[in-house]
Parts: sequence; C-alpha cells; structure tokens
Amino acid sequence: MPRRSITVDGRSWEVAPSGYFTQYHRDEFSLIFQSQGDADHETRVVRYSPVGSRIPEESLAGLSERQLHELFQRSQPSWTAPETEYRR
Repeated sequence: MPRRSITVDGRSWEVAPSGYFTQYHRDEFSLIFQSQGDADHETRVVRYSPVGSRIPEESLAGLSERQLHELFQRSQPSWTAPETEYRR
C-alpha cells in the first residue's frame, strides 16, 4: 500500500489509506497518520471525500502537501475511530 510522509510541528508522520470502507465506499476514504521516529507512537485517523480518483491509493497520491496538512489538522485520535478498532 503506498505511503507518504509529512512533517507537522517538527514531528514526522507516515500517511496511508486505512483500507476501511464506510457505507459510502468510493465517496469517502480514511487515512491513517502514524508518528515516526519517537518513542511516543501516536496514530490519528481522518475521513475525506476525494476529488478526482475514487481509488484510495491514487487519491492519496494526488493530494498536495497542503491538503495533507489540512487533513491532519482535522484528524482524530485512534481511540475514537472504528478504522483502528478504537485502539490507543
């Protein structure tokens, strides 16, 4: 599965499609943000409606750095998301 990386406030995050589908299947995707390179691993989740490709991997590849940062700002902790089975 393709992954991308971004840096937010000096912290590196790996971004990948979650593989989780809602009832809206191709109209809404989830992305998983996982912190990298520190002992305090954190996972965050965000859902978004793609503009363009309806294939999760292609949609992620088409997002700009700015869009990824905006999605990160809207993300929620893993313990609030079914995509991560509500795990911390």
